[in-house]
Amino acid sequence: MSTNEHFENMKSTVSEQDIQKINNNLGPMQRGPVADIWDKVMALWRMIQDPNAPWGGKALAIAALLYLISPIDAVPDFIPFAGLMDDVGIILWTFAQLALDLDKYTKCR
Repeated sequence: MSTNEHFENMKSTVSEQDIQKINNNLGPMQRGPVADIWDKVMALWRMIQDPNAPWGGKALAIAALLYLISPIDAVPDFIPFAGLMDDVGIILWTFAQLALDLDKYTKCR
């Protein structure tokens, strides 16, 4: 399954339980190339936690963070450095898609 297919599948099936899963597993992901974009990861996380954020944007952010915490994706995370590069790509793409909505979440560090 391609990165895009895997991500689209995740986006179409997000749920409230996924937020708890992200909460439980996000911290250890601040490593390697993901550490360089951690501010963007946290902006997505803050958006997810906002009850007033539009559901469409939240679903996209949830799917991106689920992809990040999933050890098995297009490039498995156990492969040094390269294993997280697809995750970084998904986070950056999601951040770009939601840039206007995410503006307020990047300012409240």
